[in-house]
Amino acid sequence: MIDDLKGKVVLITGSSTGIGAAAARAFAANGARVAIHYNRSATEAQAVLAAIEADGGTAMLVHGDVTDRAAIDDIVAATSDGFGRIDILINNAGGLVQRAPIAEISDELFDEVVRLNAWSVIAACRAVVPHFRRQGGGNIINVTSIAARTGGGPGASVYAGSKGFVSTVTRALARELASEHIRVNALSPGIILTPFHDRYTTPAQLAAMTAAIPVGRAGEADECSGTLLYLASDALSGYVTGQIVEVNGGQYMP
Repeated sequence: MIDDLKGKVVLITGSSTGIGAAAARAFAANGARVAIHYNRSATEAQAVLAAIEADGGTAMLVHGDVTDRAAIDDIVAATSDGFGRIDILINNAGGLVQRAPIAEISDELFDEVVRLNAWSVIAACRAVVPHFRRQGGGNIINVTSIAARTGGGPGASVYAGSKGFVSTVTRALARELASEHIRVNALSPGIILTPFHDRYTTPAQLAAMTAAIPVGRAGEADECSGTLLYLASDALSGYVTGQIVEVNGGQYMP
């Protein structure tokens, strides 16, 4: 149990499946009150909520499309209204949308990928910072990707670029907000077995990418939770801000 997370309110975008769902369960297990955000995956979000409550944890569901400004404001407001405050924002929602080589990247695809992965982070941070200022501080953890370092897999150039934006803006916001007791860091996962790869990666592509990992396997969503808990805890990481923490089995060592 990480004692200083007990009673804290954490909003995790995209927490109905994958890394977000694992994080929701982990934060609840450590006594935090969790806002489980979802957009299309209502059934999966209900299952995460039920699992948390069955284990004695406290959580609520918040719904909305993170590519919509009004929806993001509503997601943050619903969390604050539901729990009376908000202490930690984890910007986890994102996606590849589709793999496409450069000649096939339409303006519409570019806009969709950037809005989902990059703009949504800015919009959520913009919405939550006034809450943190009123409370005297807070914590933002963005989820970037190993693709921000490597350029990503086949047909993932725009996704990789959008995640590069997330990594860079994490550092920028850490500098901007440090004097207001708001820490900003990022988790950078490598190949993690989640619905992301079920949707966008063929078995052959996954096997080829996994072969390059020194530990010899892909990661599980739960293996990202420890890093998120560490970054969220002032007791464990109170002097850590502006950092991109790589969780990739040694696939990339900056």
